[in-house]
Amino acid sequence: MISQCLLRLDFLIILTEVLELRSTDVLRKNYNKRTIFLMFLLYSSNVKFCFTGFETVTYMLQGGITHQDFAGHKGTIHTGDVQWMTAGRGIIHSEMPAGDGVNKGLQLWINLSSQDKMIEPRYQELLSEDIPSAEQDGAEVRVIAGESMGVRSQVYTRTPTMYLDFSLRPRAQVHQHIPESWNAFAYIIEGEGVFGYQNKIPISANHVVVLGPGDGVSVWNKSSKPLRFVLIAGRPLNEPVVQYGPFVMNTQAEIDQTIEDYHYSKNGFEMAKHWRSH
Repeated sequence: MISQCLLRLDFLIILTEVLELRSTDVLRKNYNKRTIFLMFLLYSSNVKFCFTGFETVTYMLQGGITHQDFAGHKGTIHTGDVQWMTAGRGIIHSEMPAGDGVNKGLQLWINLSSQDKMIEPRYQELLSEDIPSAEQDGAEVRVIAGESMGVRSQVYTRTPTMYLDFSLRPRAQVHQHIPESWNAFAYIIEGEGVFGYQNKIPISANHVVVLGPGDGVSVWNKSSKPLRFVLIAGRPLNEPVVQYGPFVMNTQAEIDQTIEDYHYSKNGFEMAKHWRSH
């Protein structure tokens, strides 16, 4: 039944399944399947999804996507824009490339606590020009969620989350505070950077750096080219996680109930039976 929600998987998933992480090494293949997913998306056709129990944060790096859902919400986000969608009890929506050319972005999945899993769906959408930013000594940051360089995002995060987009000019460095109890990782979009200690080996684009315990991270761009990376952190929920495709709950019984709700169009999926994306 879930396969009906993923009609065409024509995007490229480079990085998936990352959270509850404690390693200080570069993460390449062995992901700990717990709470957050980060995907690098190349949009090439209409994709239809059904989600329950978590949030998706879509950040466009190039091009745009048009999205719509079974409740009538519709819009388009372009380069630098963000859509923060809280699926809650359940939502079905589609994502389509907006125009010709390359359309790519990052999509982060953030788990909801057990008390928030059945809330009504909602959206927060940020245009690129509305995302606060700051710059110090050759390091620039866009604050999608959380706080950096004295600038705070207005996004409301049910699960306390930090989402920062850093750009460092050659020879620049930055230090970012992270709450000590939080889990955190960085994904390198462009260039290469040294994370943690100056004598570490530089990490190149399309890799993840998983951060260990501590209250922050230092990053150096020792190359002659720009460095761009996202730093993502969140407070652990410390709850059991049971996942079945795009359904993320706390118990297998809840997963079974969600599948039944979707199949029989009830408990939040009432509009799913006859909805078609355009």
